[in-house]
Amino acid sequence: MRTKPLARPLVAAACAALLAAPVHAGEPARPPVLKALETQGLTVIQEFKVADGLRGFAGAIQERPVAIYVTPDGTAIVGTRVDVEGRPIDAATLQDLVAKPMGKKVWSQLSESSWVLDGRSEAPRIVYTFSDANCPYCHQFWEASRPWVEAGKVQLRHILVGVIRDDSPAKAAAILRAPDPSAALQKNEQRFDQGGIEPASEVSDDVLEVLARNQMLMVSTGFRGTPGIVVREEDGTVKKFRGMPQGDQLNEVLGPR
Repeated sequence: MRTKPLARPLVAAACAALLAAPVHAGEPARPPVLKALETQGLTVIQEFKVADGLRGFAGAIQERPVAIYVTPDGTAIVGTRVDVEGRPIDAATLQDLVAKPMGKKVWSQLSESSWVLDGRSEAPRIVYTFSDANCPYCHQFWEASRPWVEAGKVQLRHILVGVIRDDSPAKAAAILRAPDPSAALQKNEQRFDQGGIEPASEVSDDVLEVLARNQMLMVSTGFRGTPGIVVREEDGTVKKFRGMPQGDQLNEVLGPR
């Protein structure tokens, strides 16, 4: 198990790190409409070049990259600009200015959190999953991932939370404070249908702190339940899956067999 300091909310931290530098003399003033949009939950990150007469701004709302186009009269359009064939024009720009930097920040926060290894540490594909020891869908995902994990292709990193049942924190404590947390996690999954691992007789303050940090991280990453699964794409962006992956989603999460 790895234990790190309290993680800050991911989207807020990522966006704050990406905010453009202050406007210098001679540069256009910041359009007032952006402040109005920010009060509605949109985060404006950086301006980018668009066609004459418009000003383009990259932003995010609920972790989703969005483009804002400010017109000469000071009003704004939030959405997708397309070419004459209907293809998005600024998708790559939003990837570079928003999705990739935010993905890097999210991945860093996950890697620095307290997680339990499931698989070989040298496995090339890393998958983070927010898990509860009592979660049946987490167990289904654990079972479905065995061919990839046992082949050494994937390592799961379980970020444990205690939210499903009253004894979830005690079961998490039994795993986190075991001499071998990875073996304890495996024991819980192998005996899941028989009730799982025996809950710890008491939950120490340090374990409660770990679970609180993990739950805050789960929420700030955009999940409200378990499993919450995060993978990193080749382009540096992250992809999230809520609940047990269905159908082709399993290959999206775990990669080719």
